[in-house]
Amino acid sequence: MLKEFTELDAWKEARDLVNTIYKIAKNDLFSKDYGLRDQIQRAAVSIMSNIAEGSAAKSYLEFIRFLVISRRSSNELQSLLFVAFDQKYINEKEFDLSKNQAIRVSQIINGLIRYLKEKNEITNKRNNE
Repeated sequence: MLKEFTELDAWKEARDLVNTIYKIAKNDLFSKDYGLRDQIQRAAVSIMSNIAEGSAAKSYLEFIRFLVISRRSSNELQSLLFVAFDQKYINEKEFDLSKNQAIRVSQIINGLIRYLKEKNEITNKRNNE
């Protein structure tokens, strides 16, 4: 449908975010809070995985649905980062870095959603002519 998922900027940025999350989740206190650690890692992986899965969709609208799930996972991740910061599992620098990465991923996803909506409209117009 589009590029290979590994070529999408949204996926590349999400991959970087996953690596950041896994790195900070290894911190001593954080690594012992199994519930929060696992949930924050799952949220990060969900962002990346849904972009990859959606890229194989058969329609623009189906891909958009997967991207919306990715964006929701990014919001979940950002919320979980506040928990980690409030519990002093991560410092302010780690919090800011990872939160800003998650925001950046969401922005890229939003741009990709807009692009796909436009492509879908163009395709629909052509099919109706």
